Amino acid sequence: MPKPILLSVDDDSDVLRAIERDLRSQYGADYRVIGSDSPEGALDLLKQLKVRNDSVALLLADQRMPRMDGVEFLQQAMEIFPTAKRALLTAYADTNAAISAINHASINYFFLKPWDPPTELLYPQLDDLLDDWQASFRPPFQGIRLLGTRWSPRSYELRDFLARNHVPYQWIDVEASANDPETRRLMDALGPEAANLPVVLFPDGTRLLEGIPADVAQKVGLRTRAQTSFYDLAIVGGGPAGLAAAVYGASEGLHTVMIEREAPGGQAGMSSRIENYLGFPTGLSGADLARRAVVQAQRFGVEILSQEAVAARAEGPYRIIKLADGNEISCHALMIATGVQWRRLAVPGIDRLQGAGIYYGGGATEALSCKGEIVYVVGGANSAGQAAMNFARYAERVVILVRRESLSSTMSQYLIDQIKETPNIQLWTHAAVAEVHGETHLEEISVLCTDTNKIERVPGSAMFIFIGALPRTDWLAGLVERDERGFLLTGPDLLRDGQHPKGWALDRDPFLLETNVPGIFAVGDVRHGSIKRVASGVGEGSVAVQFIHQYLSKV
Repeated sequence: MPKPILLSVDDDSDVLRAIERDLRSQYGADYRVIGSDSPEGALDLLKQLKVRNDSVALLLADQRMPRMDGVEFLQQAMEIFPTAKRALLTAYADTNAAISAINHASINYFFLKPWDPPTELLYPQLDDLLDDWQASFRPPFQGIRLLGTRWSPRSYELRDFLARNHVPYQWIDVEASANDPETRRLMDALGPEAANLPVVLFPDGTRLLEGIPADVAQKVGLRTRAQTSFYDLAIVGGGPAGLAAAVYGASEGLHTVMIEREAPGGQAGMSSRIENYLGFPTGLSGADLARRAVVQAQRFGVEILSQEAVAARAEGPYRIIKLADGNEISCHALMIATGVQWRRLAVPGIDRLQGAGIYYGGGATEALSCKGEIVYVVGGANSAGQAAMNFARYAERVVILVRRESLSSTMSQYLIDQIKETPNIQLWTHAAVAEVHGETHLEEISVLCTDTNKIERVPGSAMFIFIGALPRTDWLAGLVERDERGFLLTGPDLLRDGQHPKGWALDRDPFLLETNVPGIFAVGDVRHGSIKRVASGVGEGSVAVQFIHQYLSKV
């Protein structure tokens, strides 16, 4: 934690140097001593310190300064750091002004110049002031702070990005905390920049105005550029399948890079609770599973890039990936583990309110914001059930909307049982969303009863959508064969009447998890015919590495 600050202000450079010297001599081990030769400059400095979230323990100002005296400075400084102790440096002629300041201007103490010897005339009194300050001091949060509003789609995007990448941050909703004095002081310190929400504040004092995840990734140290241009194995996608392949590939000596455009863990990483994963009888969150896997992969030397793959091609024995920033990576073996993305709900109003009450996926960052509200979950698969159980801990009521007559054909029994036992979860069957309403954020939902064809308009502040998923494989079009929905074909699915796929030049059949391009493999949810479970994705990612070894032995 940074040291708290002792700030001295005096327009006389000789006096300023003397007070700084004595302060450092006595308190330098526990405090950072800063000096300013003008009260205006000191106020600007205090605003910068407020934005950095630094702590100021003491403000010591000379009384006689041009344009602004010490009392006026301390009064203005108190608006920025109200808990800092305030003291004046005065000449004997200013004693009455100093006493008046103590009585009427909330000044804590005054010191006469000269203060020699400081051991008698300075340190004992400062010791008392600093001991008193320390008694009520609570260290501020030292990580990234994100200022924004709940209904801002860009604020949600940044919060989701930071949370899924396990970057500690503090969320400050400037509307919800508008009456909080500390939030007001921070906004005042930002000045005109406070209008450019969301604002990301970093511990070093830098800030991003209306930032995007890619800017934040670069600032927080997430790697966006590859260390080298060639790898034995490149994995596109960081869900359970990709992470498993990365761990097994790197542990078996393959120089491995994993490229993930959002955050390691994929959709599984957004699950609030996975209770049927082998070896975890009490369950674990998707975020925890992703964090453990990332640590394990990095331990074996896997390089993880926060980037997006936008194209791929084959040149002889090399498989080349083009990234969104224009750079390229080549490899001998390429594994596609991009998973799937949530299918969009096509009803009036939905696109306009996305990120402002309408969310696709788990929305873990929104759970606390839903306290005391009515939340709707659309969909009947395990991901929807896990989300409903998570929201039920905070929301007044959670309503699950499904088109079917029950959850039995789409959801695991353990989740069905938990939902039945949770009193603030309601299941609406034969129900579909017809329209959503709201100006700046979701306010109401029109729900269609498919049995009666009647529409009921109900209040709601948040709706989370889990209505199936589709692969994001357009960037592979023309290279890798896909089915009619875009899932990648592998192994036996490529053989038609016993014939190899077009362009296949090897005298063997494609390996079980290999695509129509030798050396390009597909695992997990992106693969045609895969089982949409975390454990199966991990299994495919692990098994595929053995086929990669066989492929590399012939390259």
